[in-house]
Amino acid sequence: IVRTIFAQPTQEAAKQQLSVVVEQLQEKFPKAMNVLERAEEDVLAYMAFPKEHWKQICSTNPLERLNRELRRRFDVVGIFPNRESVVRLGGAILQEQSDEWVVARRYFSRESMAKLTGNDEQQLLAPTSVLHK
Repeated sequence: IVRTIFAQPTQEAAKQQLSVVVEQLQEKFPKAMNVLERAEEDVLAYMAFPKEHWKQICSTNPLERLNRELRRRFDVVGIFPNRESVVRLGGAILQEQSDEWVVARRYFSRESMAKLTGNDEQQLLAPTSVLHK
């Protein structure tokens, strides 16, 4: 029944459905419904973005993938001589992942970002400059 909240087409409809769900489950799960009711704004915040972004915002796949890559690369090294070497390797991996997302994979389309930022789509289509050299 909780999933029906997230199946709604708009944020307003989802808020209404959340109220219905809380009302229906209040007697059976009072603590959980209290938490859900208090977290309404946070739980439905993704719906304030363009609909094209909802799937990506709700997913933790990119974060899980990044954590797996960090773990894999740290396991290769095994033991680090000092804290700075951990930070240096971690920073390099994060920079590498950032470059990959900027250049190779776009997480959000330029068209959907234009809806979000209000910028002209042509401005978003301009080549992305790399911040580091």
